[in-house]
Amino acid sequence: MGSIDQSNGASNGATNDADGIPYFDVLIVGAGFGAYTTLQRMRRLGLKTRIYEKGSGSGGIWYWNQYPGARVDSDTPIYQLWEKDLYEDFTFTERYAGWKELQRYFKHVDKKWDISKDVEYNKNVEAATFDEDKNQWLVECADGSETSCRWFIPAIGFAAKRYTPPIKGVSDFKGDVFHTAVWPQWGVNLKNKRIAVIGTGASGIQTIQETAPKAKHLTIYQRTPNFCLPMNQTKLDPTEEQKKKEAGDYDRAFEECGKTFAGFTYDFYQVKTMDETPEQREKFFHKLLVEQGGFHYWLGAYKDMLYVQEANDEAYKYWRSYVHQRVKNAEKAELLAPEQAPHPWGTKRPSLEQNFYEVVDQDNVDIIDVNATPIEEITETGIRTAKGHVDVDTIIFATGFDAVTGSLGQLGIKGTDGRTIKEHWQDGLRTSMGISLAKFPNLFFLYGPQAPTAFSNGPSCVQYQAMWIEKLLKQLAEEGIVRIEAKEEAVDDWCKRTKEKWDETLFPKAKSWYQGSNIPGKKVEALNWAGGMPLYRKSLDDSLENNYQGWITAK
Repeated sequence: MGSIDQSNGASNGATNDADGIPYFDVLIVGAGFGAYTTLQRMRRLGLKTRIYEKGSGSGGIWYWNQYPGARVDSDTPIYQLWEKDLYEDFTFTERYAGWKELQRYFKHVDKKWDISKDVEYNKNVEAATFDEDKNQWLVECADGSETSCRWFIPAIGFAAKRYTPPIKGVSDFKGDVFHTAVWPQWGVNLKNKRIAVIGTGASGIQTIQETAPKAKHLTIYQRTPNFCLPMNQTKLDPTEEQKKKEAGDYDRAFEECGKTFAGFTYDFYQVKTMDETPEQREKFFHKLLVEQGGFHYWLGAYKDMLYVQEANDEAYKYWRSYVHQRVKNAEKAELLAPEQAPHPWGTKRPSLEQNFYEVVDQDNVDIIDVNATPIEEITETGIRTAKGHVDVDTIIFATGFDAVTGSLGQLGIKGTDGRTIKEHWQDGLRTSMGISLAKFPNLFFLYGPQAPTAFSNGPSCVQYQAMWIEKLLKQLAEEGIVRIEAKEEAVDDWCKRTKEKWDETLFPKAKSWYQGSNIPGKKVEALNWAGGMPLYRKSLDDSLENNYQGWITAK
């Protein structure tokens, strides 16, 4: 691929513009998977590129995710960047990598690609405005510095703004309070402590199963049961993995990710639930849930499971019976897998567990249903509900994020009309193909709203988006185009299509972060593209046809 130069003939590193402000062709925010793959692609184009990362190390979400048991839910080998020079001499040790191993992986990528020479850590981007005369972004950081760039790419993902519910009395508590999203880098000793975990999303499930065995007592405050799936974690044999690499298995797995709904190596079973006999369904459910584990029961299920209530009920019924076999305490079993499903199966993201149900079954673990008995207040010594007061030493908020839109919305990025992204979205989310915004020229974001994001393996989504950005910027340079902006009609079309795909499913029936209903006062709407990865990729490519039909361009 030929090199292009949009930097006024400057050499390596930033140049200064006429005002003496450092200039880069491309400025990326964040230092996770999306930033790394984009940086390498921009380098190939000859574009001077810089990454600003507010943390002191790389890894993106895996820099911050250090709570007990933190681990990925996409299995090896697809949860990584797909270049051969990276995977040929790095092998994960487990089917599902933990946070320590993922940090080891990012250090490996950094060393192989010499990433850090183009990264500024402890650099927190706060605001940005677009200069109409120069067709450049002026980016402001918390340290008071300014940087200008032609192309601005926030790659901060969907989970960059944590959420803590406003519970009365938190400041009065005399013990320790933690949030899983900002776990202390040095760790926390929870041995023999009385612990309260508020929330049962992914971080809650992982924290509970990791800490309960060593805790004196653990109390779970559950709003909605998590329809957990067995992880079927296994150690990987380095020799066997090497054979797979040499045989092309890794490359075939990566190639397959572009063909499936969620960017995994498997897809929905192209048979309707009720077209098979009860015996066939039971055999199929057992294979997915017990034998294969992971997300097979969710993303490899009957093709109508997420669309037809009767089909969904069958999936829930089998899953519930499986949980009740594992949890001996009948009261706990009913709280974890109630007879009446609180929402359709799979319409809230299921977490992968290793021994969660056995751990919760222990005598030193209690569950309190905060729907039936809400938390009234946190006192100096514990938590009070209508069921009484529970004394605890440590409170852990596993209450997740203002997900998907919260990440970009928290930044003071202003469009050409002077309004911030958050202000643009105050009446409803609007993007062009989950990668760009009208009135925000030369800006592309990764793993954000109205993309496959929450319904995709993360590295699959960001790598396909980065591939498209690489293709686009190369094409623009060849044609002398210095400005590109999504058309309003393209935004209207994408919003319409996103809503249509969402409404075809059972997802609207669940109160979930998929549609913002976990945040009080937030508009409830489809935040993710539910049309699958292949159609999403096609939509990106189609938008460039017929002289950039989805875009406004300028030379």
